[in-house]
Amino acid sequence: MRGGILVVAPHPDDETLGAGGTLLAEGRRGTPLHWVMVTSMTADQGFAPDRIEARRAEIDAVAASYGFASVHSLNLPPARLDVLPRADVIGALARVVADCEPETVLLPHGFDAHSDHAVIFECGLAATKAFRSPSVQKVLTMEILSETNFGRPGTFVPRHYVDVSDVFERKLEIMRLYQTELGLHPFPRSLEALTALGTLRGSECGVHRAESFDVVRSFGRLGTRFDP
Repeated sequence: MRGGILVVAPHPDDETLGAGGTLLAEGRRGTPLHWVMVTSMTADQGFAPDRIEARRAEIDAVAASYGFASVHSLNLPPARLDVLPRADVIGALARVVADCEPETVLLPHGFDAHSDHAVIFECGLAATKAFRSPSVQKVLTMEILSETNFGRPGTFVPRHYVDVSDVFERKLEIMRLYQTELGLHPFPRSLEALTALGTLRGSECGVHRAESFDVVRSFGRLGTRFDP
């Protein structure tokens, strides 16, 4: 199934941290959801077999929870995207976009602390140019705890909010599946931190819980509802 939303996660868990509630809310409306994981753990990178298997189980459980129409893995090395040829990364992302034909693409923010996020933002912009990917009407960047909030100060501006009040507890349940990534408060990838951010963003737009995004590009008529 094509169309809908493509969420680009440099690492598995970025999709849930940054847009889990939005994905759940849109999935309830019948919007096709697509997930591309850019990096993965392999033995060649020094990861132990049990660690690789635990991550695979987490990914399978998360994918089933969202009901993605398609799941893609580029299998690139984590924390090394900045040394790869940009053309290779752009080409890999562009092929996924061409396969899914999404209307909305969710990217990491360009000034996140992790170098992988910065590279994928840059390459994602190239892969979603209007003449290359005509299906794409909206490109938004996510607010990803532990990266966006430690990035360059003042660069992420929440310009679009999604009410995720009805699905927020489900987002937390899915985040619990990432046992290898969660930590205890005050660790930023904690359920308490996610709840605090959701509450803050909700207060900014008049709802109980919200997720926020910065807007890179948006096509469409003025005066219509802006939904991812």
